[in-house]
Amino acid sequence: MIDTEEKLQLVVIKRNGKKVDFDGTKIALAIKKGFDSVNEQDEETGKYKYTAADITKVYNDVIKTIEKNYTEKIKIEEIQDLIEESLNKKGYEEVHDSFSQYRERRAQSREMFVDDKRMHKFLKTIEGLGLKTANEDDAKRENANIDGNTAMGTMLQYGSTISKEFAKSYLMKKRFADAHDNGEIHIHDMDFLAMGTTTCMQIELDRLFKKGFSTGHGHLRPPKDISSFGALAAIAIQANQNDQHGGQSIPAFDYYMAPGVLMTFKKEFKQQVNDFLDLEGLLSHISMDRIAREIDKLESINFSIEIFEPIYKDSDEIKRLFEKAYDKALARTNRKTYQTMEAFVHNLNTMHSRAGAQVPFSSINFGTDISPEGRMVSMNFLRATDEGLGHGETPIFPVSIFKVKEGVNYNPEDPNYDIFKEACKVSAKRLFPNFSFLDAPFNLEYYRPGDYRTEVGYMGCRTRVMADVTDLNNQTTGGRGNLSFTSINLPRIGIKYGICLHERDKADMKGFYKELGELMELVRDQLLERFEIQCNKRSYNFPFLIGEGVWTDGEKLKPTDRMRKILKHGTLTIGFIGLAETLKALIGEHHGESDKAQKLGLEIIKFMREKANEFAKEYNLNFTLIATPAEGLSGRFVNIDRAIYGKIKGVTDREYYTNSFHVPVYYNTTIKHKLEIEAPYHALTNGGHISYIEFDGNTAANIDAFMGVIRMMKELGIGYGAINHPVDRDPVCGYVGVIGDVCPGCGRKEFEAIPLEEVKNLNCGC
Repeated sequence: MIDTEEKLQLVVIKRNGKKVDFDGTKIALAIKKGFDSVNEQDEETGKYKYTAADITKVYNDVIKTIEKNYTEKIKIEEIQDLIEESLNKKGYEEVHDSFSQYRERRAQSREMFVDDKRMHKFLKTIEGLGLKTANEDDAKRENANIDGNTAMGTMLQYGSTISKEFAKSYLMKKRFADAHDNGEIHIHDMDFLAMGTTTCMQIELDRLFKKGFSTGHGHLRPPKDISSFGALAAIAIQANQNDQHGGQSIPAFDYYMAPGVLMTFKKEFKQQVNDFLDLEGLLSHISMDRIAREIDKLESINFSIEIFEPIYKDSDEIKRLFEKAYDKALARTNRKTYQTMEAFVHNLNTMHSRAGAQVPFSSINFGTDISPEGRMVSMNFLRATDEGLGHGETPIFPVSIFKVKEGVNYNPEDPNYDIFKEACKVSAKRLFPNFSFLDAPFNLEYYRPGDYRTEVGYMGCRTRVMADVTDLNNQTTGGRGNLSFTSINLPRIGIKYGICLHERDKADMKGFYKELGELMELVRDQLLERFEIQCNKRSYNFPFLIGEGVWTDGEKLKPTDRMRKILKHGTLTIGFIGLAETLKALIGEHHGESDKAQKLGLEIIKFMREKANEFAKEYNLNFTLIATPAEGLSGRFVNIDRAIYGKIKGVTDREYYTNSFHVPVYYNTTIKHKLEIEAPYHALTNGGHISYIEFDGNTAANIDAFMGVIRMMKELGIGYGAINHPVDRDPVCGYVGVIGDVCPGCGRKEFEAIPLEEVKNLNCGC
């Protein structure tokens, strides 16, 4: 580069009017940042697309232009204009676009601090966080998994509020921020945009267990028994929560934990054989080293004692001792497995992440491992869930998901049918597990018998990650997750083009689809913008998620590598909410009320899915469509729309928009009809879905009816479903669960008076 210090004696006028001496190195750095923002390393050659020579070429061109046209002073904006002109002239179009967008975002961020109205609103939000309770301030309740009244919870909300304003003012295009603020779309987890975090993860525990892992404060060795398997599983969920803004799920919990059962059994069996032989004075007649070697060869806890015949030979007494040792070892292993599952459940409801303010949002998928070890894990996890927490409370985490599969657990002759029945019994009492259906056509197409990695796993919230357009050989759930998602306010478009507010005989569907398509394209561009922020982060920014190889191929990156080559396997997801209200606005009835409305509803969601497919093909990224899981969002949208359009019967006259494609909860219909209406939407929403059935009574008293609904879901092609029912809380002991005439926690009878001292301690909100 030329020496600018001697050749150019200029004064640079900054935006605030301050004058400083010309410094060419600052121009060089600005140009370098523009190139760095888009520079990529070739995976095969290791060479970068742009080099120092490209930066020098633009720099020299800018300096020559300044020398020729400016003699005394130059404005900072003029220098930036010259950089843009040179980038265009030299053919660096993508660098030009990046540099130009950066300038635009900086202008937006400066605008925030001179706009009195925006600043006042921002400061009022901060004031509310500091001085109001979660009952008084919506911002403190935005994340139901954070206690907004605690010190750390409030601190996180401060950070979240400031981070959102920073993202809107500095990191995203104004049209995206405006669309979010006016309620056309909702950009989920906007407060994490600057951090470049991804949303959620399906953690393959077996990869972590194989080599052990580090959480940043020392390396944890590979687990050697079921208790350490359970402890490390909880730690992995907690550690990964700190690298993402969403939840953590385990796609095949029973398969991952089963080896721990076998390891524990081998230890127990060796010990019991030794103890029984020693007790009978037979240790001197037999080699324990040989026995231990034979036990180490075992591949299952289910085997015939006859395999040890060469050791005990013709001694019936020693054979009998082996049998006793086996029975006791099996019983002790089963007990330790239960204790591990109990500890796992307790840990996930008490351990905290994110500065100690949040219990990790955790989920597990299980139920298809038919090995004796996997069955022991599944059955004992259900027992631990059924038992509840310390005072009998219903555990909220992990959100457990039982995978239903014909030939595995669905029919009475299936090997895991007993576990399916137990899952229904426990869910009828504790709300969980939910149920996923591997035979649904859109899940079954990926399933390969004998390969559990091809079984679809869900997040508890409903998110689904499976197909991968970037790698057709990796159509699996594990090691991947959602990158980010943004939801569209469908009812708003329905109001604009429907019959609810206008003197028209029928809806303007041409206008509806035109605006919906435009909004989807806007969301696509917004997701791509966020994807670029994520890809430009370094591996070292996510020491567990990437550094420990939780995300597929993360361990192959060097600490300073950018992450595009691995993040491309995640999903970019477009969501929607309020299909029922959209249909009411368009034609006056929702899909539960008429075949006409159902047909139109399916057409709308099919339109959205096809658009997402087009985006996936065009950009070779996993664009998907999700039935949005944000109940809080449904209130935000309707509040904005009511302020604009007033109360519209069946549309804006409630405090919420109906969840995704669901038939409204207030609509009186049958279970079968509700499921028949919702089932086809599962096939269209490849990014995630769920159907709920609400029961009023004590479902634990009628397990057959409960199981009948689960079977109905399966037969109708539902992908993921759940049955909700009342869960009681005893005012004396705090027991949470189904309470009949007598509280299981304290034995208090239903009509028994509450002791006066307990009344004084009740927090009733009065």
